[in-house]
Amino acid sequence: MKVSIAQEKLAKALNLIKDVASSRNELAILNNILLRTDGGRLLIAGTNLEIASTQYVGAKIDQPGSITIPARLVSEFIANLPSGTVELEAKDSRLNITSGKFSSVINGVIADEYPELPTVDETAAVRYEITAGDLKKAINQTKIAVSSDTTRAVLTGIYWQTHEGYLYLAATDGYRLAEKKMMRSDSELAAIIPASTLAEVSKSADDEEQLTILFDDTQVCFRTDNMEIVSRLIDGKFPDYKQLIPATSDIEIKIKKADFSRITKIAALFARESGGGITLTASKDKSLLSIHSIASELGENTSEAAAEISADGQITLNSRYLTEVLNVIDDDDIVFSFNGKLSPCVIREQVKNPDYTHIIMPLKS
Repeated sequence: MKVSIAQEKLAKALNLIKDVASSRNELAILNNILLRTDGGRLLIAGTNLEIASTQYVGAKIDQPGSITIPARLVSEFIANLPSGTVELEAKDSRLNITSGKFSSVINGVIADEYPELPTVDETAAVRYEITAGDLKKAINQTKIAVSSDTTRAVLTGIYWQTHEGYLYLAATDGYRLAEKKMMRSDSELAAIIPASTLAEVSKSADDEEQLTILFDDTQVCFRTDNMEIVSRLIDGKFPDYKQLIPATSDIEIKIKKADFSRITKIAALFARESGGGITLTASKDKSLLSIHSIASELGENTSEAAAEISADGQITLNSRYLTEVLNVIDDDDIVFSFNGKLSPCVIREQVKNPDYTHIIMPLKS
């Protein structure tokens, strides 16, 4: 293999792949990145057998071929080279890298020993088309509710399901729930994608790119013109979360997001020692939402913001959960609603048909 390629493009692709091919893999070959010519492009791929990530970079191919080389070493070496053309030449299991006054030889492994990259059967797959920017927003809004508890594997992913002709993304850790309504769907789908896979997709695709998403029974594939990520799905049944979303709420608060976010963050400063608990009190007559928090040694705080309120009420929540959801909502106006101290609270954008719903379970005050 003999290839000429721009340093900037090669460094970017290697940086996106290197974390998939990490040194934590027990199988030594998986610590390597695969380089293989593909027509007029260089294919750069890494896999840990759960997820495979591939980048395609335009290059001048003088001689086709392939090799695998240590992921971290080559990515860091290329990243530190100056801008310009990088020459790659593989001979047997050694890769010669030349760029200007820099030259090195990296010992690799012949590509024949690298696992075959997974593929999805496109003829039988469920297919969706979406811009990367829209998908990234949906991932950002749901991933905050993903559980880190590996003993309940189904909660460590984001659930993709169709319901009444629409595709939804959902996640829950048992304390909160996030649901994003995506697009119309004529297909039936119920699949759980690991949150780590979706993080790789968010990192790898540019916002303007069109993404093709393909699901088969056990895998999902995300593809653009220059990138492909194939991942195993999480096996198991996701909880029937829709029954947790209250149909109606007695107490509804309409408030500016900026005001709500500010008083929440201030209250959180005094709630660090008490597990992040803050108490929200709605006053219909005063048209005020107040948040109270206490730090036994430091003091206490009460912050208020003007709001349109349907009825008086009070609820205690985890301040971090509230801050995180406010950070991922774009709209300037929020609807915050609940039925009582022990009922789940619902947060949505203040629009006619909101496509994002976030539920937070209350703390026992």
